[in-house]
Amino acid sequence: MGIFDRISDIFKANVNDTLDKAEDPEKMLKQMVIEMEESVNKTTLAVASAIANEKTLERKLIKAKAESTDWQQKAMQAVNANREDLAKAALQKKAVVERNIADLDPIYISAKVTSDKMRSQLDALRSKLDEARSRQSTLIARSQAAKAQKQIAQSFSGIGSDAFSKFDKFEGKIEKLEGEAEAFEQLGGTNTKLEDEFKTLSTSASVDEELLLLKASMGKLPPASE
Repeated sequence: MGIFDRISDIFKANVNDTLDKAEDPEKMLKQMVIEMEESVNKTTLAVASAIANEKTLERKLIKAKAESTDWQQKAMQAVNANREDLAKAALQKKAVVERNIADLDPIYISAKVTSDKMRSQLDALRSKLDEARSRQSTLIARSQAAKAQKQIAQSFSGIGSDAFSKFDKFEGKIEKLEGEAEAFEQLGGTNTKLEDEFKTLSTSASVDEELLLLKASMGKLPPASE
């Protein structure tokens, strides 16, 4: 499994872990972005190492080719000087360098292909990380809205309705007390009215009797009928 496959697995694992721990999705989203950043940083170091290896091989290959050219020129110089022994020695050195070039060339090509691929994949990972950062605030806002909607739905479905039922019951008790108070008030008002009527009746009889006595003393009473 390559390094980018492992990074992809880490991203998938983070998503699954976030879903499993959905009791605090906002916190998990932030932690997920942090872990993505750490993964991208580690991958960046790996890509840098691959590029460094490619450049090292490239320098060795360039140096070997330059050395081969140099031994070729020395062999030609020896031939011009009628020094076949030196020319043969130079060509032998050149042959050793050419074998080294033949060994280095495919290694360098492979290293370059690998580093180019890793750079391209790293760019893709960075793009995904940027996308995750930009979507983080949106997802958190959606999470908060979902929480509020869930609380409202729970209230309407009976969860958390105890407070409402208690409130209604308390209101019923108050209405009952108000009714009882009104009934007692009406009963109390009836008794008071009845007592007032009896008092008025007693007072009226006393006044009539006193008026009769006054008329008698003044001789104003009509003569008694026979």
